[in-house]
Amino acid sequence: MTLTQLRYLIAIADAGLNITQAAERVHATQPGISKQLKALEDELGFLLFQRKGRSLEAITEAGAVVLVHARRAVAEAANIRAFAANQRGELAGTLHMATTHTQARFVLPAAIAALNREYPQVGVQLQSLADNDVLPHLAKGSADFAIVSTVGSVPAGGHAIPLYRWRRVVVVPKGHPLAGLGRAPTLAELAAHPLVSYHSTNQPESSLRRAFTEAGLQPTVAMTAHDADLIKTYVRAGLGVGILAEMAVSAIADADLAVLPPPPVLPVCTAWAVVPKERVLRRYAFDLFRHLAPQLDRHDLQRVIAGHQDATWPTAPAWADLSQAITS
Repeated sequence: MTLTQLRYLIAIADAGLNITQAAERVHATQPGISKQLKALEDELGFLLFQRKGRSLEAITEAGAVVLVHARRAVAEAANIRAFAANQRGELAGTLHMATTHTQARFVLPAAIAALNREYPQVGVQLQSLADNDVLPHLAKGSADFAIVSTVGSVPAGGHAIPLYRWRRVVVVPKGHPLAGLGRAPTLAELAAHPLVSYHSTNQPESSLRRAFTEAGLQPTVAMTAHDADLIKTYVRAGLGVGILAEMAVSAIADADLAVLPPPPVLPVCTAWAVVPKERVLRRYAFDLFRHLAPQLDRHDLQRVIAGHQDATWPTAPAWADLSQAITS
């Protein structure tokens, strides 16, 4: 049994049992990955997948157990490599992170650019996913850490590090009836117009949808998207009132839109970095955290993630206060 065989097993499972896609993910050939899978099954003495003709139909019960251990073994091998690289003081490598489109598009560029200036030999592989897909992607071992946002609750899946707090904003064309309010609209005023917002608005646990429900209101959601730029595009087209993250609005790029504060009843969101427990991070990962959240102490981060210290994080600043430091 080899680590390569275990990586292939994981790749097949994560590719929905599509060997062609799995081979692309691990930069192998389809015959090569099939040969290694057969060799692993021969060594173990049982099938890892049920087959239908030449296709894999489902993972077997025994295969599911092996997959759990395979993920753990591959993660530990990666930890050993990361620890050794840190010990050698290596300044090269690849940082894998998973996050949402809003973070990837509007928050991370300046921080990643700063990291690149410090570590020109470090590459970044960024997975931009739907809100509900980020932490499951992290749980599969496909990223070193994730950046997600929640309302109130602390995200599960590892060490949760608060980066900053942010609010939604209301965006309309300058000729829209709400544009002349000069104040935050009420929920009832918003509900009187079709809305354009994120896909997460359709989820039962959405704090935005919950706020309307608790107020006895049933808004019309004209369109949802993962991409904040798409939301603004359709707001400009007159499809409805945009509700999106304040980070996604620029005074320069969006000067043609009227930006209003949200109804006070809408809760504040917190952006978190989530690092799996038992994960060994390369040192440059901590520098990226520093660029994203200057209030964090690098040594505290290292000790908490290594399990040598309990987490007592400073209060996360508001985006409006932090954004100048991140984007400058």
